[in-house]
Amino acid sequence: MAPSPSRLGALALMSASLLNLAAAHSHADKLDEENATTPVDSILWIHIFLQALIWGILFPTGMVLGITRSRWHVPLQSTGIALTLGGYILGHSHKGRAFLASVHGTMADILIFPILAQLILGIYLKLHIHEQTFRPWAVRLHGVVGKSYPVLGWTQMLLGAITFRGYCRGGHLGQCLAHYIMGSGFIAYGTIMAILFLSGELWVRRSGRSPEWWDSWVIMLWGIVNTFTEHRGSNWSVKDMQHTILGVLWWAGGALGIFLARNNQRTVIPAIIIILTGWAMSEHAQALMISTRVHALFGYTLGLAGVTRIIEICFFVPTFVNHAFTAAAVVSDDSNSDHTLADAPLSPRELYASTTNNDTREVQEEKRIAGRVFRHLPPFLLVAAGILFMSATDEELEFVHENEMDHVTYILIMFSISFVLYLAIVSLISLSATSGRNASSASSSQSHVSGYDDTTAGGIELRTPLSASAANKWYARVPSRPRDPPREQQHILGDDDDDEN
Repeated sequence: MAPSPSRLGALALMSASLLNLAAAHSHADKLDEENATTPVDSILWIHIFLQALIWGILFPTGMVLGITRSRWHVPLQSTGIALTLGGYILGHSHKGRAFLASVHGTMADILIFPILAQLILGIYLKLHIHEQTFRPWAVRLHGVVGKSYPVLGWTQMLLGAITFRGYCRGGHLGQCLAHYIMGSGFIAYGTIMAILFLSGELWVRRSGRSPEWWDSWVIMLWGIVNTFTEHRGSNWSVKDMQHTILGVLWWAGGALGIFLARNNQRTVIPAIIIILTGWAMSEHAQALMISTRVHALFGYTLGLAGVTRIIEICFFVPTFVNHAFTAAAVVSDDSNSDHTLADAPLSPRELYASTTNNDTREVQEEKRIAGRVFRHLPPFLLVAAGILFMSATDEELEFVHENEMDHVTYILIMFSISFVLYLAIVSLISLSATSGRNASSASSSQSHVSGYDDTTAGGIELRTPLSASAANKWYARVPSRPRDPPREQQHILGDDDDDEN
């Protein structure tokens, strides 16, 4: 994204503040375990909540506003930078608990590099030189680095929480990595799925690949890594065998999914892999009863995400089909298309039903609304499964058990966090579709498409405005055989079964 006039100063301030923030962690290198148990004072609490607000809300929002070229991008990012500097001062000057050296401090050092990269790229772009050679590449790199901020912020906040509790030290490191990396992976999976469902269909069509093709590649590569990293030593434990065979399941199923999803075809293989993974996790033997219960519900939630994905693929029609003129336009435009996810051409009976039968149109509209509601289930359940898995480490559940909290209360807390996180995800997606340069497009799409209303009940519609001819090239189910029109009308259409698809 190109920098605005005041952004260079904001980037410089951000760089300076994070350089100081990284230095602030160096004072913890010589601390011992006794210092790490000192009570937390109010200044440290303010530091924690302030940094969570900045990295969890303000910076992601500013990133979205930058992508859409909103005039509010610079003010919001400037506010976030100023608050970051204030958070650094609070974190360095508090008199409460101090902490041992950790990856959280190392990550603060790593954050220097993307900030400096953004600063250098911003200055270069502001000079408007090398317009036809290097500048286009600098613009792309500037955007890539900027879009990495939510991932970097999530990682640093997670590491901060781990450092605050003193987790993942000694023999707990392996299971911490497994839970936090895979849990974050499920959350990322759900986030990407929500983006594709709500606003990314245009990109999917341009890629020429179905969503499951991308899913299958990630699953297969992830499975290859897990196959060779889950077992250590010479003795095989039950968990080693389970985790290793899950890796085999993923690369084997992922390879099948890639093959079946070739030529832009839909497939349910990724969803089946999710279901099997959820079932396996729900059967994991645990030392504590609360751990067994939490792992079980995690598995059920993950399995339900797979079931809802199958339902979404097989039974819900495209959400951008309203009336007959849309379907007819799709057919005429798709005559030379290689997108095999499009609906089959309409037969005379189907065309007649879609143009003259009010009942059929009402049923189609009801299905469209139902699809807009239902499509939130798979990504939300993936996000919830990720939160549950991240909350199921041995140290966390031992702490809960020692404080005599039951599994019901703990699980409800995790689902509450999942609701808040999914709210943040869909809010940012909505903001990207309705702010900056997309604001006029969002309003014009409602005035130019007959019968299409983003404010109708059943959910939000956040896709990039599309022409009717491009609306239905993926995300479609196999058409069912329509009911015959009244016999007295059949002479109009012609009664030829060869027209059926």
